[in-house]
Amino acid sequence: MKRKIAALCFLICLLSGAAVWLNAEADTPVAYNAEDIFGRSGQAVLYIRILREDGSLKATGTGAILSPDGLAATAYHVVKGAERIEGTLPDGRIIGPIEVLGYDEQTDAAIVRLPAPQSGKKDAYDYLPVRDTAVRYGENVYAIGYPMANTPIITEGIVNSPNAEVNGRSRMLTSAQIASGMSGGPILDRFGRVAGIVSGSLRTMNNIHLVIRMDDVRALLAAQGIAIDAP
Repeated sequence: MKRKIAALCFLICLLSGAAVWLNAEADTPVAYNAEDIFGRSGQAVLYIRILREDGSLKATGTGAILSPDGLAATAYHVVKGAERIEGTLPDGRIIGPIEVLGYDEQTDAAIVRLPAPQSGKKDAYDYLPVRDTAVRYGENVYAIGYPMANTPIITEGIVNSPNAEVNGRSRMLTSAQIASGMSGGPILDRFGRVAGIVSGSLRTMNNIHLVIRMDDVRALLAAQGIAIDAP
């Protein structure tokens, strides 16, 4: 009888342990490769055009859509002094005008609002989940942006530094290749969450690029009374 009870207790413990392991596995987000990241995220990245009063092109950049109703993040230097902002979505739709809700010149972060979806549906815009934890040294990250007009690209790299002081500003550094026109685009972690916003390149080191930290984006959102839910 004692052997049967001991065997039963062992079986219960074994099954309990398996259940805990399975729950832990279920709670672990799925990691993606570059192909998956672009397939899942590319539709929520838009090409931004800064236009003069006469309609001529002044500058271009990229934006990352953060909510289904059209809230988006970009780099402040992209929209600085803009007289009119328009965007092109990956499906070819041209939207505008885009409104600047707030910006922080020191961090280079800017928050913009896309026009209300024409369909009237709240979920008309594809959007990206936002990471709510700090990145770590060496993490794989991906950059998506528009250096070639309406043609997006994706690049891959690592987090060189989660929090580096550059010219008195706290920045993330990444080796994901950045080209002109990609400023304002998202830096995505391997789970497809926005971990930062592209700001520019670091002139003192080759192939190291500047990223606006999500803490700075959240602070800007909070200043506007806007909250973004983490996935």
